Amino acid sequence: MARRIDYYDDPQAPAANSLVPSVNVIVANDRGEILMIRRSDNDNWAVPGGAIDLGESVPEAAIRETLEETGIECAITGISGIYSDPKHVILYTSDGEARQEFSIVLLARPVSGEPTTSDESREVRWVPKTELADCGMDRSMRLRISHHLDGGPAPYIG
Repeated sequence: MARRIDYYDDPQAPAANSLVPSVNVIVANDRGEILMIRRSDNDNWAVPGGAIDLGESVPEAAIRETLEETGIECAITGISGIYSDPKHVILYTSDGEARQEFSIVLLARPVSGEPTTSDESREVRWVPKTELADCGMDRSMRLRISHHLDGGPAPYIG
C-alpha cells in the first residue's frame, strides 16, 4: 500500500523534489466541532485537503477536496494561514515524490452532507475541540489546528 511519510527537520528525510500548492480546510459546525479524517495512507488524523488542480481556484479545490474526502459540502468563510516550511518534507512511497510543504489553510462551514469515508479517509467525524489533543496527528497538522484554535493573528504566514 502506498504511504505518506512526513519528515520535519530530519537529516534522514529525502531531498524535496517537488513543490505542489495544496489546501487544507478547517470546517467547523454550529457546535464548534471540527471535521476530521483519519488518513488512509498514514493513519493520522487531519483536516481534509489536497493538491490544487490546474484550472481550479483555491476555494474550488478546498470545496472539492472536502467533499471527496468527507462527504460534506462546505462554504469557505476565511483563511487561517499559509504553511511553507522547507524543513517539512512529505514522501509519497507510491512514486518517490518528496514534496516540500506548501499549504493554504482555509476556514469553512458545512452546507450539506453526512460524514462519509473515501479512498483517502478511513474514518470521518466531527471532533469536539476538547478531544483534538487526543487525536494522533503529524506535527504540521497539529500546528495548523492550534494556530486556528489559539485565535492569534490571522492569517498565520510561515
